[in-house]
Amino acid sequence: MKKLIVISFILALSFANSIAQKYAFVDTEYILNNIPTYKSAQAQLDKFSADWEKEISDMYSEVERLYKAYQNDAVLLTQEMKKQREDEIVSKEKVAKDLQSKYFGPDGELFKKRQELIKPIQDEVYNAVKELAVEGNYAVIFDSAGSLSMLYTNPRYDLSDDILEKLGYRN
Repeated sequence: MKKLIVISFILALSFANSIAQKYAFVDTEYILNNIPTYKSAQAQLDKFSADWEKEISDMYSEVERLYKAYQNDAVLLTQEMKKQREDEIVSKEKVAKDLQSKYFGPDGELFKKRQELIKPIQDEVYNAVKELAVEGNYAVIFDSAGSLSMLYTNPRYDLSDDILEKLGYRN
């Protein structure tokens, strides 16, 4: 009878341990904003983006200037000259759209630069979170920076500073 009670007690403890999972959360936005290389990479991306936007904006301004000039001169132009100017305007607009797609499209230069500059840092953070989860035996680590709604979080379970420390940064 004693053996049965001891076995039942051990089984109950092991069942309780399997149900009681450890949870924690991190704020990846906070973590990334405390990594100088991330800030530098983000600044580079912003500069590329601003330069490309200006280049495209200048092209569209040129298209608009050509169109206004065409409208002003339309009554004086022959049919052939009108066609030539219209083709020039359409051609320049197409070049501007193609350039916009090249820079900002789904597989554009900005996406490639982001993959080159930001993704390695994000992967490093992810790997640190994963290591901490394994070391701390956490079942789930939430990211409070995303769209995950958490009405209350106990700062005691915030592992963001631990992740920064694991990556070699101090806040």
